[in-house]
Amino acid sequence: MPLVKVTALQVGLHVAIAVSSSSEDDSMTDKGKTVVLAYSGGLDTSCILVWLREQGFDVVAYLADLGQEEDFEKAKRKATKLGAKEVVVEDQQRELVEDFVWPAVRADLVYEDRYLLGTALARPCIVRGLVRVAERVGAGYVSHGATGKGNDQIRFELGCYALCPDIEIISPWKDPEFYEKYPGRIELFEYARKHEIPLPITPKAPWSMDANILHISYESGILENPATHPPEGIFQLTTDPEKAPDTPQILTITFCAGVPTRVSVAGDAKQVTDPLEILRTCNRIGGQHGVGRIDIVENRFIGLKCRGVYESPGLTVLRAAHLDLEALCLDREVRKIKAHLSHRMAEQVYNGLWYSPEFEFTDRCIADSQKMVTGSVTLKVYKGGVYVLGREAPVSLYNKELVSMDVQGDYQPPDARGFIRINAVRLREHHRVKNASN
Repeated sequence: MPLVKVTALQVGLHVAIAVSSSSEDDSMTDKGKTVVLAYSGGLDTSCILVWLREQGFDVVAYLADLGQEEDFEKAKRKATKLGAKEVVVEDQQRELVEDFVWPAVRADLVYEDRYLLGTALARPCIVRGLVRVAERVGAGYVSHGATGKGNDQIRFELGCYALCPDIEIISPWKDPEFYEKYPGRIELFEYARKHEIPLPITPKAPWSMDANILHISYESGILENPATHPPEGIFQLTTDPEKAPDTPQILTITFCAGVPTRVSVAGDAKQVTDPLEILRTCNRIGGQHGVGRIDIVENRFIGLKCRGVYESPGLTVLRAAHLDLEALCLDREVRKIKAHLSHRMAEQVYNGLWYSPEFEFTDRCIADSQKMVTGSVTLKVYKGGVYVLGREAPVSLYNKELVSMDVQGDYQPPDARGFIRINAVRLREHHRVKNASN
């Protein structure tokens, strides 16, 4: 797979890579003193950038555009002012959708029955970009600002080790010299003032956010109490279902081998075929009609439970359509096995194992199961719900004549008598043993 760009997306998570060469030891190679920092432009990664320079590194700050609303030029100027040797901003949106989101849609990925993995899918995409930049600049190190309690530290570090086994990782929030000196926001703000790092002018929301083209997540702060209701106005991608339009939206999604290839919206003659525009169209329609909100307590890989509030309108619409088409095209027993593999694959993605041998194997199995999952599903999106109206496929296991109540077809009803008697054998035996034991 080709290497990808990096992005620093969220308010709560920060990842950075920097490339540095020591001014103190000219004989030291660039590789030995280079670190690539996943940089968001926020307080944490800005402080980490300056801190890395204090440790003798030249820093290359890397920002990935994953579709989040961010002033990248402003972040780039800030990183340069703080001493970054190079600042790289790359648009990763298409790669995220084609290489990570479409395999997830094909696999019907959902973690713990509800979470569509909007953040977890972005991380291996970012990692590719980090490693690519590290290789280009000859960096021996990558650095990130993820905390020692969350999933992202695992996703970034396992991904980097998988793609570049010799890389060394600097994670300040797990380094006692860093987190003991700066244990909280007050100390970090003081460090920022001391080093003339610009501080946010507007008050920060009492929760952290991570945004990309797939979703927005809201965690921590006042949301750490699982009994606290999400404040009104917190959601940015979706309309409150109670305030959604009174007229439903009808759309038809077409798949080829399990991957979305076209969206047709009722009342619009335009056929949407570009992968990015397919996702954006589903996001727009799902968001307008209040689709894709969840509020869950989930199990982190590291062993902690956390509360997350998510909105993923487009993924919710796409998953509903794909699941329905599978029911038409997949053999019953293959569908059962595929559902089990999907469960395992979702755990692999959530746990940061995208680049693992087990993920590669599972993904190949899923892809093989999707060879015949080609067709179209028509949906109604209305006030927080996605409702299937109909589906069709050029090659389908649905045999209208065979299943019809009005046509005999190639089916002999008397055969069902023997089928039922055979399946009743164990039930009769269970009844006999149960009565004997009473």
